[in-house]
Formats: sequence, structure tokens, C-alpha cells
Amino acid sequence: MLSILIPTYHYNAFPLAVELERQALKTNIAFELICVDDGSFSDLNIENQKINNLSNCKFIEAKKNIGRTASRLFLAKQAQYNWLLFIDADVLPKNSNFLSKYLKEIKGNHEAIFGGFAYQEASYAKNKTLRFTFGKQREEVDAAIRNQNPYKVIISANVLIKKSIYQELIKNNTDNSYGMDYLLGALLKKRQIKIWHINNEVYHFGLDENSEFLKKTEGAMLTLKNLHESKQVTNNDISLLKAYGFLKLFYLQHLFGKVMLMFDLKIKTNLTQENPNLLLFDLYRLGYFCRIHN
Repeated sequence: MLSILIPTYHYNAFPLAVELERQALKTNIAFELICVDDGSFSDLNIENQKINNLSNCKFIEAKKNIGRTASRLFLAKQAQYNWLLFIDADVLPKNSNFLSKYLKEIKGNHEAIFGGFAYQEASYAKNKTLRFTFGKQREEVDAAIRNQNPYKVIISANVLIKKSIYQELIKNNTDNSYGMDYLLGALLKKRQIKIWHINNEVYHFGLDENSEFLKKTEGAMLTLKNLHESKQVTNNDISLLKAYGFLKLFYLQHLFGKVMLMFDLKIKTNLTQENPNLLLFDLYRLGYFCRIHN
């Protein structure tokens, strides 16, 4: 009935697997749990191997790094059941009825169900302020708000989706790039997949340090540029693209990119301090996007 799929890379997924196994056994459903490490060759896989000792659970240690999206597609192909629960290794369910809440939604007329993200104050650290602030303000969003614009807040780190739908969406889109949730949201919208958001959050613990998150952000902008140029996402899909389209309408995109570069150091200083301003983060992303886009 349910395939629980955990992609991981250099992370101890055993505590998550233990909790999900406990909840699955309590619901008395047919289930499997598959965790795959994407070729990290990490010492943490000694812990991950313990997953094989859990009921209906197995751990696969890939010998080659193929990237986050391709790893997810591999997991989907390994799954034997029609509903796939993708959940990242660096999270833990917020509630003890996490699985049962998802199982209730299977009876509805939905093809993908997103549970959402949450952040504990204990995860706050001075060198991770930007990722924490972004998560709290942009990802920790109530389901009622998410359902008003269902294709906007798409977080594939906690989603229940039909196997046939996921494989069809992703089969030709396994690029090893950061920011592929942009594409998933666009594909769900383009195909008019029936999605539903619920308050069934997981706590996100694996926060990037400020410098690393900025680097990943630039990688995500490059991914978005490639998706935009190949017309896989449009200006109507993402707010940043709408802003870029407005600037381009008046031939201001290159000037805006150059002006923002003049303030790059000051903006980065703000974004790596205690109270980062997300408006500046948006301007930083838009400026960088303008500089790399044709």
C-alpha cells in the first residue's frame, strides 16, 4: 500500500527510519521503507546499515553519485506500492500520527499531497541564520494558505504522491542540479495534477551554513535560468520570473543586475548576520539571475 522512500547523502537516516517504522507498524498497513545513499561512501552508512534490521526496511548504498532527482527516480522504480512517500533524511515528523494523517488523505481525490515543513528554535545557529529565517518565513506555511496557490510552495522533501504520476513527471528530468523543485512545481501545474496541502509537517534539521546556502542559491538560479530558457518553466510559474519579466519588458534587466552587483558585498553581509532581511535576499537572487540570463 505505501512505499516510504528516503534519499540520503552523508547523513544518518536511521533515527528517521526507526520512527517511520514504528508509526507504520502501528497503522497495521502493508508498507516498505527503502533508503538509498547516493554514493557518498560516508562512515555514517555504518548507522544506515541498521535500517536493514527493521521490519520491511532496507538500505541501499549506491556505488555512484547520480544526483538528488535521479536518486529519487531510482527509489520510485524500486518501490512495489502505488503510493510513494518521499521524505528527506534530515527531517523528523512533527507528530506521532504523521503516517496515519497521510493515509487518511489517500481516500480522497488527490494525486499528490504535501505535508509541509517546520523549524524548531533549537535549530537556530549564528552561522545558519539565513537558511533558518528563510525556512521559518517562506517554507513554514499553513496548509490553508498553501492551498490558495497550490503549485507555489512545493517541497519534495515531504510529499505523498502516486507512483505513476511521479515517474511520468520525472522520467526525462533527472538533471543533477540544486533547485529542481522549481521544475516539479511547474510540471505539476502544467499537467494540472490534483494536489492538496495538509498540516502534516516534518521538522527540518539539516540546515546549511550561510555561505553554503548562498552558494546553493546561486546554483538554484542557474537551474532556474536553464529551465526558463528551455521553456520548461514560465514567468507565470514563479514570482522571481515574474519580476524578471517585468524588468525585461522595459529592457532594464541588465542594468538591474549591474546595480545590484554594486551592493553585493553589503547585501551578503546582511544575509550572513543575525537577522537577515529576506527582501534583500530576494533582490540578491533577482540581481544574480539578471546577470546570468540572456
